[in-house]
Amino acid sequence: MKVLITGGCGFLGSNLAAHYLSKQCQVIVIDGLFRLGSSDNLSWLAQKAASHNSSFDFVQGDIADNEVVLSVFRRYGPFDFVVHVGGQVAMTTSLSDPSRDMYTNVVGTFNILEAVRLHSPNALLAYSSTNKVYGDLEHLRYEETSTRYKLPDFPNGLDENLPLDFSTPYGCSKGSADQYVRDWSRVYGLSTVVFRHSSIFGGRQFASFDQGWIGWFCKKSIEQMKSFESNASPEPFTIAGTGKQVRDVLHVDDLITLYSSAFENKSKLNGEIFNIGGGFDNSLSLLELFSLLSDINRIPHLQFISTPRRASDQDCFIADIRKAHQILGWAPKVSCQQGVSNMVEWTKSLSF
Repeated sequence: MKVLITGGCGFLGSNLAAHYLSKQCQVIVIDGLFRLGSSDNLSWLAQKAASHNSSFDFVQGDIADNEVVLSVFRRYGPFDFVVHVGGQVAMTTSLSDPSRDMYTNVVGTFNILEAVRLHSPNALLAYSSTNKVYGDLEHLRYEETSTRYKLPDFPNGLDENLPLDFSTPYGCSKGSADQYVRDWSRVYGLSTVVFRHSSIFGGRQFASFDQGWIGWFCKKSIEQMKSFESNASPEPFTIAGTGKQVRDVLHVDDLITLYSSAFENKSKLNGEIFNIGGGFDNSLSLLELFSLLSDINRIPHLQFISTPRRASDQDCFIADIRKAHQILGWAPKVSCQQGVSNMVEWTKSLSF
């Protein structure tokens, strides 16, 4: 099987690339190497390819550059599976540099779609979208407990019938790309699937303040653990809002099985969309994550400072993942507790 992965040196892409290399697929990766950790992930993938004796090709380039995209399809195509996880993923960057956000997410996706249509029309294209296409969800009714916000009117979570509301440049760019992917199936008959992801975490995620919150707070908890061990005063970190914001978190191992299930069920995927997350059993607020991290690292409590809530931040998003289970036979297997524990161990292995 021949697999093209955009953003293949990022967090999601590198994990997916490693999986397909382990299956001895021919893997081609496009990545601009813009984000923290991408060069490290590239080296890791080269080692994986060598250990599995698999075919691995890397092209450094920007998917917003159509000539780069077309050259990859002409040289390496046709592909069986196009995994489009490359993009601009930080809300803060979309606000500070909306032009870059739009070109990467909208123009880049358009370039990939057209290349698939012209050069790999029989491929399955899987697109990594986001729950941010639903906006800030301020119109929903919330209940507040001591540790989290709840959505009492949605006992199974939020499904794909939730109205779209493209707020913030990031929501607009990802939502526009999301709709292009769906429409290229309707208009041109391509096999496409859109995954509207919640929060994903796991190894190979070099988290930062503006992207990868589970990994970021794992790092901060380890820093505070080291302070406690040396009898120093831990430096508080900052959070936006009350800490009661909730997401259903998904470990990257479960994301790999999701994309594999999609390819196995290609005949069912003609513009389908799925809300994807860990579901209710794997939902966490910031405060609940901090409590879990305190237990894992055996420290009394994490010290933080609250700053004003970020504009357009969702108070609670838990995906209704029943559609993915019904059509793809997929469900998460890694509990949030086990996943966070694994993430702490991986973060400890880094030098920081």
